Amino acid sequence: MKRLSLAAAMVMGLALAPSMTELHAAELKILAGGSLTGPLSELGPEFEKASGHRLTIHFDSTPNLIKLATSGDAFDLGVVPVDVYKNAAAKARFAEPMTEIARVGYGVAVRAGAARPDISTAAAFKKTMLDASSIAFIPASAAGGYVSGVFERLGIGEAMKAKTRAQAATTDIPKAVARGEAELGVFLINVLTAPGVDLAGAFPAELQQELVFTAAVAADSQRADAARAFIAFLTSPAATAIIKAKGMTPG
Repeated sequence: MKRLSLAAAMVMGLALAPSMTELHAAELKILAGGSLTGPLSELGPEFEKASGHRLTIHFDSTPNLIKLATSGDAFDLGVVPVDVYKNAAAKARFAEPMTEIARVGYGVAVRAGAARPDISTAAAFKKTMLDASSIAFIPASAAGGYVSGVFERLGIGEAMKAKTRAQAATTDIPKAVARGEAELGVFLINVLTAPGVDLAGAFPAELQQELVFTAAVAADSQRADAARAFIAFLTSPAATAIIKAKGMTPG
């Protein structure tokens, strides 16, 4: 029902936005943060049905998104962690303005049915991390970099390296925990809201921070109008409802 409601809302929205419907059908190449796999995998097909455009979305970690953005290969827009723009060469590939799409904080997950550890304070979080036999996350990512930074702040950086079970993609983190390959998943809350795992809770306030995802059109895109239409769609009420349902805060 949710999918039908979203499609209907898009059709109604397009009827009120001739500037979008009058665009010729385009093939858009999109760079996106891996943690957006859930919401964009649902929203992408809805946008395609409503607009007639076609999307090719490449999900990846921040370091790889920077490499892709600076490779010289053509793309039309990015929906990426703000950390991508900290690289001057990558930021130069995007045109202003940049639109905030979603933000999300960090949490800890356990295998479904397992006892939930205490992470209510920084001290409790530290003890839980040290007591864990293994943890799953993606060290080579913006979110993973923040997690590693928290470990360093707590003075357990070296200890956690031996416990880390590095994953290749965001969807692999809950799977590793569900299969028992890692005792804990430590990453963005929306990624940890998945089958086979239970969210133990969010990082304590003194360790918490939100990762922001921002959309921007590529400076040299030949399909800028269609790219802007997709960004407008991501900020529509129907789309933000899906983003919220996927465990993220819209805008």
